[in-house]
Amino acid sequence: MESAAVGRTTRTDAVQRSGKGGSAEPRPEGGTSAPRRDLSRLLTPIAQAPAPAPAEPTPHHTEPPSTPAAPATRSTPATPATPATPSASSMPSVPPTPSMASPRRDGDHRRTFPAFPPRPVDDDGGDGGFAGTWWGNAWVSALEEGALDAQRLARGRGYAERGHVDAITVTPGLVLAYVQGSRPRPYRVQVRLRTLEDADWERFLDAAAERPAHIAALLDKEMPHALAEGEVRLLPGPGDLEPQCNCPDRAHPCKHAAALCYQTARLLDADPFVLLLLRGRGEREVLDALSRRSAARAARAAQEREPAPLPGVRATEALARRALPPLPPPLPVPPHPGQPPAYPASPGGPDPFALDQLATDAAARAHALLATGRDPVADLTVWQDAVRLAAARPGSGLTGSTRALYSSLASAAGRTSPELARAVAAWRQGGFEGLAVLDEPWDPPAGRFDRARPLLLAADLPAFRPWRNRLTHPRGHVQLRLGRDGLWYAYESEPDADDWWPRGTPDLDPVGALTGLGGQ
Repeated sequence: MESAAVGRTTRTDAVQRSGKGGSAEPRPEGGTSAPRRDLSRLLTPIAQAPAPAPAEPTPHHTEPPSTPAAPATRSTPATPATPATPSASSMPSVPPTPSMASPRRDGDHRRTFPAFPPRPVDDDGGDGGFAGTWWGNAWVSALEEGALDAQRLARGRGYAERGHVDAITVTPGLVLAYVQGSRPRPYRVQVRLRTLEDADWERFLDAAAERPAHIAALLDKEMPHALAEGEVRLLPGPGDLEPQCNCPDRAHPCKHAAALCYQTARLLDADPFVLLLLRGRGEREVLDALSRRSAARAARAAQEREPAPLPGVRATEALARRALPPLPPPLPVPPHPGQPPAYPASPGGPDPFALDQLATDAAARAHALLATGRDPVADLTVWQDAVRLAAARPGSGLTGSTRALYSSLASAAGRTSPELARAVAAWRQGGFEGLAVLDEPWDPPAGRFDRARPLLLAADLPAFRPWRNRLTHPRGHVQLRLGRDGLWYAYESEPDADDWWPRGTPDLDPVGALTGLGGQ
């Protein structure tokens, strides 16, 4: 009602000015006339106070909040600031200027945005345009292509950039705000845009629901080209924007309306749902409709799909008798394990000789498993396997690389390097049984062990001292040990040093086991 009254009054004002022989050109904002005072009385219900005369002091107006770019909330602008005014002794007081910022009245079909702060001088939207998005600049293009006066557009853009537009209220088909011009009291400005018919909305929602990417873009505050410029066009074209202002300027648009249009483009930058609200539907309403359409579309697609066959095999097929083809003959076992490749040395890398040994051992175990069906080292303990790996090291004596290998293996088994070296000698003498003879004294049954001493005496050897499974030379430098496998293992030590090391080859005959040992 207020906008209609303002429109009628402003048209009457123009007729009165032209009917009195004066020019129909708009008066400057600072001019005075009797018809303008009548217009101020019509605006009294809006301002809740009589309109001041042009010579009255400047009223309070809403100061733009110090928030960045387009607002994301619907809050009341910051505390108003008072511009410089004439002295109170010479001018009467003026009531505060009304503001559009009433967020408590907001809902899905009414949204209020706080005023934008003044724009930096070098901020042109990122690509030379006023807005920062393609749809915001499309709104600006509709304004500029439908305008009749480029100078008023430039002044309106300056108003927008300097923050002269107060809080903006958006409802279906209408953008409303107060714009501060050259007069003390700001002007009430509105921009109208035709809302879509229900049939247009149905086509738009169907097009959006067909592609989930469109819904995802809207939720991410993006406006897809195909959605905004499809069968149902959302963005306005030249002449679609209908600005109205209660200033005396009859240009299309006046600079105040142009300022509001420019600031509306910044609103669209931040939230494309503002454009949908201008076309007649709120954000919650649009999202609910899209959700219902997506669910219905998914349900129809599920009904139209053929039921997927159940996985598996029918019981009758699984239990049916059938002849199985014979298994292919096994491949022949390779004659020997393969040779590993050569491993180059690299700074800070593993020892290439250690890698070669591990690869060779793995190949030998794989060959034995393939040929016999069992892993020859599967039942070894960590200590026994460490001894086996160290014994497989070629060569004799502890070189630099061998010492490093012995140190790492002994540490893993919880032993020392000298203990590992003695165990390696026992392993090389008799394998797993030779290591057991080194580590485990045991009590042999009567028989073979008892017959060993007479055999030694018959060979002109002195009487060996028995202890469990061991026979020791009287001088304490040679020892025979009976293994559980029935073989005799010879050991040597410094006299009375008890530092026994495996020597020679195991033999069923105790005298044969001593063959080759010196100092008997």
